[in-house]
Amino acid sequence: MTDEQREQLFNGKDMTGWEMVGRGGFHVEDGLLVTEGGMGLLWNTTRTVGNATLRVVYKVSRPEDNSGVFVRIGERPENVWYPVHHGYEVQIMDTEDEYHRTGCIYSLTKAPSGVQKPPGEWNTLDITMRGLLIDVELNGTAMTHFDPNAELPDREFDYEPERGPREEYGYIGLQNHDGDSVVSFKEVSVASLS
Repeated sequence: MTDEQREQLFNGKDMTGWEMVGRGGFHVEDGLLVTEGGMGLLWNTTRTVGNATLRVVYKVSRPEDNSGVFVRIGERPENVWYPVHHGYEVQIMDTEDEYHRTGCIYSLTKAPSGVQKPPGEWNTLDITMRGLLIDVELNGTAMTHFDPNAELPDREFDYEPERGPREEYGYIGLQNHDGDSVVSFKEVSVASLS
């Protein structure tokens, strides 16, 4: 897949095609989307995505920075919790356990440690959606494979997603988690699978 075949969802200049839900927000700084403030979701309004590879290039400012990339959000999110329970989050936070660290489907699959680059360095997250399946790669390393029809771990906390099916096509979004986490995104693009 060449860069010319990827559809850029962030134009590098402003937030055209994106809307914010929740507190906090994002701002554009030096061609980057940068998180700020409290819990919220910046979601792309232009199209739903499925049977495609979503690429997100990001960097953190500290290892414990918390963010995430949401896929398969079933409908336009009315509040910050809708995507949690009606989509899937690919976690960005490298200091948690294997079910809650960078590259996992949050609380549903495991991911290995030590793949995210140190603060200040760019990471490439590729999220491939084929039918109901999701495969996540970080910096070229396979992180997790998700099949919603497989046996899933029990939901332990109310902030973890409700279990259950999601749509094959859905909206995507970027999470700003808290005021201390500063995560920058320089690319959000999608390439359809043939």
